[in-house]
Formats: sequence, C-alpha cells, structure tokens
Amino acid sequence: MSAPSSHRASGRAVERLEPRTLFATLPPGFADTLVAGGIDHPVALDFAPDGRVFVTEQKGNVRVVKNGVTLPTPFAQLDAASNGERGADGIAVDPDFATNHFVYVYYTAKTPRVHNRVVRFTADGDVAVAGSETTIFDVDNLDPGSYIHNGGAMHFGPEGKLYVATGENGNGANAQSLSTTLGKILRINPDGSIPADNPFFGQTTGNNRAIWALGLRNPFTFDIERETGRTFVNDVGEATWEEINQATAGANFGWPRAEGPGPTDPRFTPPLFTYNHNRGDPTGCAIAGGTFYDAPADAPPLFPAEYAGDYFFADACQGWVWRLDRDTNAASPFVSSIQPAFGLSTGPDGSMYYVAFLTGELRHISFAEPGAPVIATPPAAQSVAAGQPATFGVEAIGQEPLSYQWQRDGVDIPGAIASSLTIPSAAIEDNGDTFRVVVTNALGSATSPGATLGVVVDTPPVPTILAPMEGRLYSAGQALRYKGSATDAEDGRLPASAFSWRIDFHHDEHLHPFMPETPGRRAGSAHIPAEGETSADVWYRVHLTVTDSAGLSATTFRDVLPRKVTVTVGATAPGLQLSLDGQPIAAPYSFVGVVGLRRKLEAPATQVLDGVTYTFRSWGKRRRALLEFATPKSDRTFIAVFAG
Repeated sequence: MSAPSSHRASGRAVERLEPRTLFATLPPGFADTLVAGGIDHPVALDFAPDGRVFVTEQKGNVRVVKNGVTLPTPFAQLDAASNGERGADGIAVDPDFATNHFVYVYYTAKTPRVHNRVVRFTADGDVAVAGSETTIFDVDNLDPGSYIHNGGAMHFGPEGKLYVATGENGNGANAQSLSTTLGKILRINPDGSIPADNPFFGQTTGNNRAIWALGLRNPFTFDIERETGRTFVNDVGEATWEEINQATAGANFGWPRAEGPGPTDPRFTPPLFTYNHNRGDPTGCAIAGGTFYDAPADAPPLFPAEYAGDYFFADACQGWVWRLDRDTNAASPFVSSIQPAFGLSTGPDGSMYYVAFLTGELRHISFAEPGAPVIATPPAAQSVAAGQPATFGVEAIGQEPLSYQWQRDGVDIPGAIASSLTIPSAAIEDNGDTFRVVVTNALGSATSPGATLGVVVDTPPVPTILAPMEGRLYSAGQALRYKGSATDAEDGRLPASAFSWRIDFHHDEHLHPFMPETPGRRAGSAHIPAEGETSADVWYRVHLTVTDSAGLSATTFRDVLPRKVTVTVGATAPGLQLSLDGQPIAAPYSFVGVVGLRRKLEAPATQVLDGVTYTFRSWGKRRRALLEFATPKSDRTFIAVFAG
C-alpha cells in the first residue's frame, strides 16, 4: 500500500477501496483507458525515454509495460517485506537512462533489520543486469510493530539530485527530529553521497545530512516540476486533513504539532491546499497521487493549453482526480468514477498515467478531439466450467449514441449489440474462441482487443475457513491464526498447494493490505501489531482462495473484529491541555480503543489556564510526564495530577 493509511476519522469514502466496475466521468475530449493489466498490486511507476513504463509491485517485483503489454519476466525481483504499507513503494528512472541505463527502487528490506532502502539496477533491455543491484541509501530502521507511514516516492530534480520521501513509521516524534531520516524529504546524489549544500548538512552527521525538508507524516507521493523544480509534497493526514505542501530546502511542515489549515505557527510552513475527510468538496481518506502537467513540448497529443503547469492529485478511496490551478491554487474536479489512482504521473507522450492497485492495471488519461469512440476498458479473458455462463463487457466513451457489435473470432454475432455479451451456458466447443466488440458512432469506430474464453469440464472448488472462527475477537499484539479446508467434485480434498491466503486491514470505509497473497499452505498465522492505527473502527478480513487442477478458483472470507474498551483521560482541573499520541486534547477526554494497542499520554511541565499556572506532578503513582500504556482489557480512567 502500499495503500497509504489515514487514521482515526479518516475517509467517509463513497465505496470501500475494493475492485469495482466504473464508468469514468471526464471533461469532453478526455478518455481514461487501459494500457495493460496483469500487474500484482502495483504501487509506483516511471518512464524510460523510449516509452516503456517501469512499475513496482508491492511484493517486490519491478515489471515493464512495453507496447501495451505487461512483460511476463520481471525486470527485477527484490526480497521485500510487504506487510501493511511496506514493499516496493517507489521507482525513478535516471534522467540519463539512455546512456547509463540506471533504474532506482525504494523498497522495504528485511535485513539486517527491517528498513527502507534505495537500490539501483542497470537495465539490459527489459531486464536488469544480473548482479547489478547496488545499495544507494539506507533509511533508518523501522519499528517491527508498526507497518504504517512508509512513504516511498522518488523523483529526480532538475539539478540531477534524487529526492526521496520517507514516512515517520507511526511515530510523530520522528518527523520533527534531525536525528532520524524518517518523516522527511531526503536529497542525495545519484551515487548515494550527500550534497554539501543540503540545508542541515552542518547541523547533522551521517545519513541525517540528507534531510532536505521535515515535519511530514506519510509523504506517500510527491512531484517535482520538470523545468522549474517546484516541489509539491502530498502528506497523508490523520484525523481530518489531507495536505499538499510546497516544499523548499529546510521547510518544516509541522507534523505532529500542526496539521491542516489551522492557525499559522511561524515555525512551520503551512499547507498550500488541504481537503477534509468528512465534509466539503472534495472529501477523501488519503492523498495517493500527484503530478504536475509538465509534458514535453513535443509530446503528442498534449492536454489543452489551460492545463499546462497545473497540479493534479488523487485520493486512495474516492476514485477521483482533482486539478489545482497553477496561478490561483484553486482546486476543481477533473476526473471521477475511476479506480483509486496511485502513482499519478505525466508521461513523455503527453498522457497522464496511473496504476490501479487492486485491479492490477496501468491506465492513462489522454486527450483527443472530442467525440470519436474510445475503448476505455476492453473485454477480459476468462475461464469457466462447462455449462456455466460467461460474460464479456466493454467500457467505451464517445459521442452518443454509441452502437455495439460483438464478434466471435472476427465474425459478427447476430443480435449481440449491447455493451456486454453473455454466453448463458459455455460449451467445450467454445474453448479458445476469441470475443471482441466494435463500437461505432457518427464520428467513427473503435475495435477492442480480443478476449479468449477458456472452457473446462469441471466444477469450481468449495473453500471453508476453519479459523479464525466466526465471531472471534482480537486484541492488538496477538497472533491471528488462519486455517482452511477445501473440496472439489473432481479432485476431492485439495492439497496445500491449492490454497492462497490474504489478509486486509479495514479502517472505516477503506482498507490497507496487511498480509499479501500467501500461497501453498492450509494454515498459518500473522502477527497483529501492537502499535499503529489508533482508530477503533477497524477489523481484519481473512481471504481464502482455492484453485483446482483445472484452474478454476473460488474465494471466501471471514471478518475478525477487535475487542474494544473506553479510556477516559482526566486532570485535576477541567480544560487542562494534554496530548494523546502526539495530538492535543483537553481534559476530560474519552476515546474508544482496541485492547492491547500501545498508546501515549503526555502532560506539559507547566501551563496556564484561566490565569492560574499549573505544574504537572504525576499520573497517579507515575511521576514521568510521558505515560506509555497498552490499552487495558476493561474501561479505565487516567488522571493527570497538577498543582496549581
């Protein structure tokens, strides 16, 4: 995810972050179309000068899309930790790729301790040269119990330096510290050395000299304008706000002491633009993509002139792209009803590209003269059992009315004139047939690629989840055990090799990948972290997919909900200020929490309320101002004792 997480009350999304069939809404003349599919949870992308697209898969592979096809052999394979938001989260093609063939990847390394790392590969055609992986930069170690706020985006600036975004790993204090590279924008030379003109070079030592900007929570994406060097950083927010920040050398964006458009603090650079999780327009849960429209001047076809230099941004839940005007910084809708757009990027051909994390697609938004038919989403190949229905569909756009004519192996099918085609009962004789559709209007026609139908004499398998049991609750820090069985009418009891498990962490109305697809086992376990997401509106969904010897699959899932308690925070005088997990609160304050989750309460040494100076004494018997605790198994009250 690496779907980026936005915490607490984040995101009243219209729909959950799940695959769905959508019909995009775009300005006249624009089309959202499929470039290539077959990519496993893509996260980030970048372009080679020859038009190839390099795409990272969260699990650690780098794939190449060439001439509209995802090449079957990965460019590179990394042994990445890919739980939560970790994985291969960033990629950058060297500006001098045509001569040096360098490709840089940001991924979560497992050894010697879990941490994020920037590596460089040398390309030999469509694959990396064997043994060319070179470590360029190691970010500080990650907390083994927190899988969130990983950052990962990388871009080259116009001066040839490599900029790297890092998350604070769920610890807000990291963002403000010059003693760690977490929660920052880093600036390094392409060989991993650190430029001496970095703003904190003289104040820090070692890798911390790479810090270029700080005070960031989870800068999952950012972009640098090609010619001017303008740098906009998208910071995924916590309780309420998503931010676009204009970054400069030495800027401090305030997290966790400031978030959103609140009162200006002279110590911090305020955001350029914000949007809310719960109200206003737009709303969303986590800013997941951003790009300047700065296509090369000779790229055909370009967007209309009024889009030049504007900044486009996308949300991880809502399936929209908005436009931030270059001159006024006013935002307006651009595209809606698409898959959530990760890795939003302006390509060398003048189109805007993105990856759809859950559907495994590379897509692009392009502009042509309005009206002519465009195949936005072609029909997909599929396999079904004999006697089962098979349905092919197409998404097309263009001037209405649009007419459709489906073809089997290039021959018109009488009466097949809708946007979808259903074969009510597929027969063995249909195996290997190819189906396509011709879409026509008054301005022309477009023909989709063909989709092949596979038909097998078989029935799908039947999966059963034995553990976790229905109704089981979890506490943070526990092991989540899973176990299943499966039968098949033809194969009988299926072997472990037929099983594949996946666990998603759901928060409010969106989700974050937790355990990636894990094949080849009937049972196993995953450790639920004791730190991280503090909202109680969370649960885990355990998915089991089984596949029989004929290639037919079936999936089932089970939800596991948390144990919850109410925690009350009080003080000797109502209205005294405290902090919970780095965020300010006023006593008394109550929250619902997940049992076992680590939390932090802190009291200032002194404060003034209604003209009275209060001095902190204790949390009950504990004298330290910082109180760290695991959320108890039953309701509890903590009292901050002040003298005043």
